[in-house]
Amino acid sequence: MKRILAIGGGELKNRETLEIDTYIASEAKRAAGERRACGLFIPTASHDCMPYYNTFHKVYTGLFDIRTDVALTVGREFDRDKMRGKFERADFIYVGGGDTVFMLKSWRESGLLKYLQEAYERGVLLAGLSAGAICWFEEMYSDSVIEGQYAMFPGLGWIKGKISPHYNERMLDFDEIVLYNRFRAWGIENNAALEFADGEPVRTFGGGKVWLLDGSDGASVVKTEWHAG
Repeated sequence: MKRILAIGGGELKNRETLEIDTYIASEAKRAAGERRACGLFIPTASHDCMPYYNTFHKVYTGLFDIRTDVALTVGREFDRDKMRGKFERADFIYVGGGDTVFMLKSWRESGLLKYLQEAYERGVLLAGLSAGAICWFEEMYSDSVIEGQYAMFPGLGWIKGKISPHYNERMLDFDEIVLYNRFRAWGIENNAALEFADGEPVRTFGGGKVWLLDGSDGASVVKTEWHAG
């Protein structure tokens, strides 16, 4: 089963997504069995910001006793065999937030996308926050090109549909986009996560809400709070 957990936003360092992190940790330990579970952090969207990885390590090792590793590729050469080994040892992969368009371009150029796709096909849980949540979809709402100017950009297309993270912060603007283009989309609030299994939504977590938006009639956006599990 191919799984993706899309987290709409929240500060990992402030433990704002702790309920979601607890679920990820439990799934990693279940996958690991008697081994000590391992989580691989991918900070490409933040241009490989090491303090971001340090925060991830403090949460997942400090709170959940999970061994962590990091995939660093921005502006550097890397040993492909060692990198593949990182992905093969991971019981889950966590993609951090930042510049989504840069991240996807970097993954393609560095070859990291191949390792991610192989892990996804093996059934490794892919979790991600903000940029790491929306990159898997066909289209994503982001300000990656010019900060503060939001637009739709193509994603990887592993999950059908369109999406906005931080929906509680971007609601008015994103609703206008949905209505103008008469499409359906997901809006995931901060501290909310939506899990997909084999491309289908299966459950939600966290204190925020997940919305299914429908502007197809061209008159108004119909909002349905989506929850399951």
